[in-house]
Amino acid sequence: QVQLVESGGGLVQAGGSLRLSCTSSSPTFSSYGLGWFRQAPGKEREFVAAITSSGDSTYYADSVKGRFTISRDNRENTGYLRMNRLTPEDTAVYYCAADPFGVLTTTHEFEYDSWGQGTQVTVSS
Repeated sequence: QVQLVESGGGLVQAGGSLRLSCTSSSPTFSSYGLGWFRQAPGKEREFVAAITSSGDSTYYADSVKGRFTISRDNRENTGYLRMNRLTPEDTAVYYCAADPFGVLTTTHEFEYDSWGQGTQVTVSS
């Protein structure tokens, strides 16, 4: 497992942008795939985006495709989620997670063995 710390959440107006970061101090970070999930009040946690360990493949939920971009910098042990054209429906706690089998992207929570504490994103209308 790896320790993950998210940052970059906050309050933004509809149509605005935010960039979330997911940082790890683990020397094995670059071998893990990364995923972003979110949980809105009263709803179950849902998949948002994933990226392989090398960064050569990404996958997005339909609800964010074309607006969000997942990336990573393995030299900096950091993953990112760039979120553009935000809407109030994007309001949620956002979590990053690490998948020890990082060769393929996955949307399944059970395949991620490490989770951050979450960062709140609030989009006002």
